[in-house]
Amino acid sequence: MPSSRRRFLRIAASAVAVPAVARVARGNSYPSRPVRIVVGFAAGGPNDINARLIGQWLSERLGQQFIVDNRPGASGNIAMEAVVKSPPDGYTLTMIAMSSAVNATLFPNLPFNFLRDIAPVACINRNIYVMLVHPAVPARTGPELIAYAKANPGKLNMGSPGSGTGPHMASELFKLMAGITMTHVPYRGSAPMLNDLIGGQVQFAFDAISGSIGHIRSGRLRALAVSTPTRIELLPELPTVGEFVPGYEATGMQGIGAPRNTPVEIVDELNRTINAGLADPTIKARLADLGSEPLPLTPAQYAKLLAEDTEKWGKVIRSGNIKPD
Repeated sequence: MPSSRRRFLRIAASAVAVPAVARVARGNSYPSRPVRIVVGFAAGGPNDINARLIGQWLSERLGQQFIVDNRPGASGNIAMEAVVKSPPDGYTLTMIAMSSAVNATLFPNLPFNFLRDIAPVACINRNIYVMLVHPAVPARTGPELIAYAKANPGKLNMGSPGSGTGPHMASELFKLMAGITMTHVPYRGSAPMLNDLIGGQVQFAFDAISGSIGHIRSGRLRALAVSTPTRIELLPELPTVGEFVPGYEATGMQGIGAPRNTPVEIVDELNRTINAGLADPTIKARLADLGSEPLPLTPAQYAKLLAEDTEKWGKVIRSGNIKPD
């Protein structure tokens, strides 16, 4: 089993061990029975792990079980449709991933409208992606990579964990803003993509820092930059892409949503409780293990960010003529 996969499963197993805290005294009856958090991806991945971390925190704080319900398939659309069709009573929630904003354009005939039909409850985190190249690529900095790609159009193969994934969108945005061309090679997940990047079958990729940090430190892969707007503590020597491609930023958010028309008092209570969890040192440390940063927002702030992301990635998808795998 690859080390990154083992790490994910270890963190997933430890998610149930978030320390118990005193339950908050409440003057209302929500929740009076278990709550489902529907996750559109398989167990063991970052969406599932985050759902379990936050679900355990909510269970301890609100006095009812918050149960993760994994419904993988169709890039998360199966789970999202199930939540959209659920009663807006606060007892069915969903994990909102970056794919939720991407899918709004990538799949033009969805039976729901993500921005209209899902009420943003709380943002959880912002993922960090790192720009990677095979060591044989004759570029040690981002500007050198851009110069090499322009001098050798189409020579570089660009790996991704699959069309429409966060790392793929980060790469497509980079290509668009840098004015370069590369050949996209989609894989079914980060592990096989990283294996081929290490082997030289593809030469360039963005990936979540949690899965690639070991390969960077061993020298099997060369890191050139991070996708965040500011440098990160884990690799402080790495510049941001925005330092040499002004205006670039590519971070994938994860959070909690509910069916539209869910009572505002329920949304507000969940938001307050989740944001309190994001300030908890244990949860912050576990998010850091996954290569992400907590991002507490109000429901209105989260809604604005989701709308901006949907528009941003929609433009990238249309410009690159990107289609589902």
